[in-house]
Amino acid sequence: MSTFQAPKGTYDLTPPRSATFLAVREAISAPLRDSGYGYIETPGFENVELFARGVGESTDIVTKEMYTLTTKGGDQLALRPEGTASVLRAALEANLHKAGNLPVKLWYSGSYYRYERPQAGRYRHFSQVGAEAIGTEDPALDAELIILADQAYRSLGLRQFRILLNSLGDKECRPVYREALQSFLRDLDLDEETRRRIEINPLRVLDDKRADVQKQLTDAPKLRDYLCDACKAYHEEVRALLTAAGVAFEDDEKLVRGLDYYTRTTFEFVHDGLGSQSAVGGGGRYDGLSEMIGGPELPSVGWALGVDRTVLALEAEGVELDLPATTSVYAVPLGEEARRVLFGVVTELRRAGIAADFAFGGRGLKGAMKSANRSGARYTLVAGERDLAEGVVQLKDMESGEQSAVPLVEAAAELAKRLG
Repeated sequence: MSTFQAPKGTYDLTPPRSATFLAVREAISAPLRDSGYGYIETPGFENVELFARGVGESTDIVTKEMYTLTTKGGDQLALRPEGTASVLRAALEANLHKAGNLPVKLWYSGSYYRYERPQAGRYRHFSQVGAEAIGTEDPALDAELIILADQAYRSLGLRQFRILLNSLGDKECRPVYREALQSFLRDLDLDEETRRRIEINPLRVLDDKRADVQKQLTDAPKLRDYLCDACKAYHEEVRALLTAAGVAFEDDEKLVRGLDYYTRTTFEFVHDGLGSQSAVGGGGRYDGLSEMIGGPELPSVGWALGVDRTVLALEAEGVELDLPATTSVYAVPLGEEARRVLFGVVTELRRAGIAADFAFGGRGLKGAMKSANRSGARYTLVAGERDLAEGVVQLKDMESGEQSAVPLVEAAAELAKRLG
């Protein structure tokens, strides 16, 4: 056993389970790539102030969960706790919004970091695939992103997830609601930290998961009663577009999400098979974030889906992904000359796009065939001195057990034909 272990709250991805994570990332990103979203990648750390301004100084993410560090030059940096602020910063820095084709549609995949109490479904290092549509205010764009996430999950075989939907209003109507909510919350029996939150961002109190807090929120003012006509119309259009697309959702008037930058549309994907950490992804509209971090007015919308939690959701439903075999052909040489010849065949197969592996280390036939079995290869190529003298290799079908001699010069073509 190694002297070192993965840090608390983190995990290593190793074969064969890592193949499932790769397949999930591919499935989530596929609908995005087919819908005009281009790939973006940002650094794993950013200026602390980017998240303080964008995510919100009152959020648990900023106050409790960010990993921060001071460089030798004195810069204050943070490992990224979420993707949206970083992606928007990068888009602004590259002037993508000035290219004349709005919205700027981007997708990303990466690791994120939060100092949280580790538990099932909650890690200090986790993986997400996200999408952002920057620079356009259009309910069809909100609906598009929700539909694409729903499509991705269904393509994986997930069925037992729900979409929660709400509107948080905008800068016109939310201040009125904020004041009414603050007045209500100030009269409740809450701890000092929650009371401080009332003055900074009272909507976050609605997101408090503690039972004793939720019990007191039963008669809290409803945001829907304070929405202006424009926000009501916008939200109804999002709902209508989702309904027309056959995407089921549930209205959840208490859904606020954990980040300060959301406006209007907000949504969450939840899976009831995951216990307390039921959210597998979510997002919403963030029309004011660009201005918060020093950019121009750029209404935008996006989401992030957790790869880790999606894998847990698949396991909860008993869904097994149809993963391609890592190896289709396994070559077993018997002797030095055969080792050189079959290594050449393996190289030829790989260049032809066929997944092929080789019995390294000069093992005997018995040990090499065990490795061939473990590799999952459909076919095994075996050759010894007598085979080479006759100009053939032995081709064995690992499913049927049938074995036949194939001319060496035709081995690669024969395998390509059999593997289709």
